Amino acid sequence: MAGPRSHHDVVIRERTATDDEAIRRLNDLAFGGTFESTLVEDLRAALLDAVELAAVDDGRIVGHILFSALTTMIDDEAVPALSLAPMSVHPDRQRSGIGSALLRAGLALAAQREWQAVIVLGHPDYYPRFGFSAELASRLDAPFSGEAFMALELVDGALEGKDGLVIYPPAFRIAS
Repeated sequence: MAGPRSHHDVVIRERTATDDEAIRRLNDLAFGGTFESTLVEDLRAALLDAVELAAVDDGRIVGHILFSALTTMIDDEAVPALSLAPMSVHPDRQRSGIGSALLRAGLALAAQREWQAVIVLGHPDYYPRFGFSAELASRLDAPFSGEAFMALELVDGALEGKDGLVIYPPAFRIAS
Protein backbone atom coordinates (compact mmCIF):
# COMPACT_ATOMS: atom_id res chain seq x y z
CA MET A 1 0.00 0.00 0.00
CA ALA A 2 1.36 3.41 -0.96
CA GLY A 3 1.85 6.12 1.62
CA PRO A 4 0.30 9.58 1.45
CA ARG A 5 1.03 11.44 -1.76
CA SER A 6 3.06 14.60 -1.55
CA HIS A 7 1.91 18.02 -2.65
CA HIS A 8 4.50 17.94 -5.45
CA ASP A 9 1.98 16.35 -7.84
CA VAL A 10 -0.44 19.19 -7.20
CA VAL A 11 -0.98 22.26 -9.38
CA ILE A 12 -2.00 25.44 -7.56
CA ARG A 13 -4.07 27.70 -9.81
CA GLU A 14 -6.74 30.36 -9.63
CA ARG A 15 -10.27 29.10 -9.17
CA THR A 16 -12.59 29.04 -12.17
CA ALA A 17 -16.40 28.93 -12.11
CA THR A 18 -16.29 25.31 -13.30
CA ASP A 19 -14.53 24.44 -10.01
CA ASP A 20 -17.36 25.67 -7.82
CA GLU A 21 -19.28 22.43 -7.27
CA ALA A 22 -16.08 20.50 -6.48
CA ILE A 23 -14.99 23.28 -4.09
CA ARG A 24 -18.38 23.12 -2.36
CA ARG A 25 -18.09 19.35 -1.89
CA LEU A 26 -14.49 19.67 -0.67
CA ASN A 27 -15.36 22.28 1.96
CA ASP A 28 -18.39 20.29 3.15
CA LEU A 29 -16.24 17.17 3.47
CA ALA A 30 -13.23 18.88 5.07
CA PHE A 31 -15.31 20.81 7.63
CA GLY A 32 -18.12 18.29 8.17
CA GLY A 33 -20.89 20.77 7.36
CA THR A 34 -22.04 23.50 5.01
CA PHE A 35 -21.04 26.70 6.85
CA GLU A 36 -17.76 27.16 4.97
CA SER A 37 -19.13 26.34 1.51
CA THR A 38 -22.02 28.76 2.10
CA LEU A 39 -19.52 31.38 3.28
CA VAL A 40 -17.53 30.97 0.04
CA GLU A 41 -20.67 31.34 -2.09
CA ASP A 42 -21.88 34.37 -0.12
CA LEU A 43 -18.50 36.12 -0.34
CA ARG A 44 -18.40 35.53 -4.10
CA ALA A 45 -21.98 36.82 -4.46
CA ALA A 46 -21.01 39.97 -2.51
CA LEU A 47 -18.02 40.39 -4.89
CA LEU A 48 -15.61 40.24 -1.96
CA ASP A 49 -13.54 37.30 -3.25
CA ALA A 50 -10.13 38.78 -3.98
CA VAL A 51 -7.78 35.78 -4.17
CA GLU A 52 -9.17 32.27 -4.63
CA LEU A 53 -7.00 29.29 -5.46
CA ALA A 54 -7.55 25.60 -6.06
CA ALA A 55 -5.07 22.76 -5.59
CA VAL A 56 -5.62 20.24 -8.37
CA ASP A 57 -4.17 16.75 -8.60
CA ASP A 58 -4.89 14.67 -11.69
CA GLY A 59 -7.98 16.73 -12.47
CA ARG A 60 -9.37 16.49 -8.91
CA ILE A 61 -9.60 19.48 -6.58
CA VAL A 62 -7.85 18.46 -3.38
CA GLY A 63 -7.45 21.90 -1.79
CA HIS A 64 -8.96 25.38 -1.78
CA ILE A 65 -8.24 28.77 -0.23
CA LEU A 66 -10.18 32.03 -0.27
CA PHE A 67 -9.02 35.50 0.71
CA SER A 68 -11.83 38.07 0.77
CA ALA A 69 -11.85 41.84 1.13
CA LEU A 70 -12.20 42.85 4.78
CA THR A 71 -13.04 46.34 6.03
CA THR A 72 -10.00 47.30 8.09
CA MET A 73 -9.32 50.76 9.47
CA ILE A 74 -6.23 52.09 11.23
CA ASP A 75 -6.62 55.54 12.79
CA ASP A 76 -9.71 56.14 10.59
CA GLU A 77 -7.81 55.30 7.41
CA ALA A 78 -8.81 52.30 5.29
CA VAL A 79 -6.17 49.60 4.90
CA PRO A 80 -6.47 47.21 1.92
CA ALA A 81 -6.83 44.01 3.95
CA LEU A 82 -8.07 40.48 3.39
CA SER A 83 -9.67 37.81 5.52
CA LEU A 84 -8.27 34.33 4.99
CA ALA A 85 -11.25 31.97 5.24
CA PRO A 86 -11.75 29.19 4.53
CA MET A 87 -8.81 27.01 3.62
CA SER A 88 -9.52 23.33 3.08
CA VAL A 89 -7.63 20.22 2.06
CA HIS A 90 -9.24 16.89 1.25
CA PRO A 91 -9.04 14.69 4.38
CA ASP A 92 -7.01 12.01 2.58
CA ARG A 93 -4.44 14.62 1.51
CA GLN A 94 -4.02 16.59 4.75
CA ARG A 95 -0.55 16.97 6.25
CA SER A 96 1.06 16.60 2.84
CA GLY A 97 1.97 20.26 2.25
CA ILE A 98 -1.03 21.22 0.13
CA GLY A 99 -2.36 23.74 2.67
CA SER A 100 1.07 25.34 3.01
CA ALA A 101 1.44 25.55 -0.78
CA LEU A 102 -2.02 27.14 -1.10
CA LEU A 103 -1.26 29.63 1.67
CA ARG A 104 2.12 30.66 0.26
CA ALA A 105 0.71 31.06 -3.26
CA GLY A 106 -2.29 33.01 -1.96
CA LEU A 107 -0.15 35.38 0.10
CA ALA A 108 2.16 35.98 -2.87
CA LEU A 109 -0.80 36.75 -5.16
CA ALA A 110 -2.37 39.02 -2.52
CA ALA A 111 0.88 40.99 -2.24
CA GLN A 112 1.18 41.18 -6.03
CA ARG A 113 -2.37 42.60 -6.16
CA GLU A 114 -1.30 45.25 -3.64
CA TRP A 115 -3.24 44.07 -0.59
CA GLN A 116 -1.44 45.24 2.55
CA ALA A 117 -2.57 42.87 5.32
CA VAL A 118 -4.28 39.53 5.95
CA ILE A 119 -6.38 38.61 9.00
CA VAL A 120 -7.15 35.01 10.01
CA LEU A 121 -8.95 33.17 12.77
CA GLY A 122 -7.04 29.92 12.75
CA HIS A 123 -4.89 27.39 14.53
CA PRO A 124 -2.24 29.15 16.62
CA ASP A 125 0.28 26.36 16.00
CA TYR A 126 -0.09 26.57 12.20
CA TYR A 127 -0.35 30.15 10.96
CA PRO A 128 2.59 31.76 12.83
CA ARG A 129 5.03 29.77 10.68
CA PHE A 130 3.82 31.94 7.77
CA GLY A 131 4.33 35.17 9.72
CA PHE A 132 0.87 35.59 11.26
CA SER A 133 0.89 37.17 14.71
CA ALA A 134 -1.72 37.22 17.47
CA GLU A 135 0.14 40.17 19.00
CA LEU A 136 -0.31 42.20 15.81
CA ALA A 137 -4.02 41.34 15.67
CA SER A 138 -4.52 42.18 19.35
CA ARG A 139 -4.39 45.87 18.43
CA LEU A 140 -7.49 45.51 16.26
CA ASP A 141 -11.01 46.01 17.61
CA ALA A 142 -12.75 42.95 16.16
CA PRO A 143 -15.31 40.29 17.09
CA PHE A 144 -12.41 37.92 17.81
CA SER A 145 -9.42 37.99 20.14
CA GLY A 146 -6.91 35.61 21.66
CA GLU A 147 -4.15 33.49 20.20
CA ALA A 148 -6.27 32.18 17.28
CA PHE A 149 -6.96 35.71 15.96
CA MET A 150 -3.90 36.67 13.92
CA ALA A 151 -2.73 39.22 11.40
CA LEU A 152 0.04 39.44 8.84
CA GLU A 153 1.36 42.62 7.22
CA LEU A 154 2.12 42.21 3.53
CA VAL A 155 3.39 45.80 3.62
CA ASP A 156 5.54 46.71 6.63
CA GLY A 157 3.66 49.02 9.00
CA ALA A 158 0.27 48.54 7.32
CA LEU A 159 -1.42 47.82 10.67
CA GLU A 160 0.56 50.29 12.79
CA GLY A 161 -1.40 52.99 14.56
CA LYS A 162 -3.34 53.75 17.71
CA ASP A 163 -6.85 52.60 16.79
CA GLY A 164 -7.55 49.56 14.63
CA LEU A 165 -10.96 48.28 13.58
CA VAL A 166 -12.02 45.20 11.61
CA ILE A 167 -15.60 44.85 10.34
CA TYR A 168 -16.56 41.46 8.94
CA PRO A 169 -19.14 41.39 6.11
CA PRO A 170 -22.57 39.80 6.68
CA ALA A 171 -21.46 36.60 4.91
CA PHE A 172 -19.52 35.62 8.05
CA ARG A 173 -22.72 35.64 10.12
CA ILE A 174 -21.02 37.21 13.13
CA ALA A 175 -23.41 38.68 15.69
CA SER A 176 -22.37 42.21 16.51
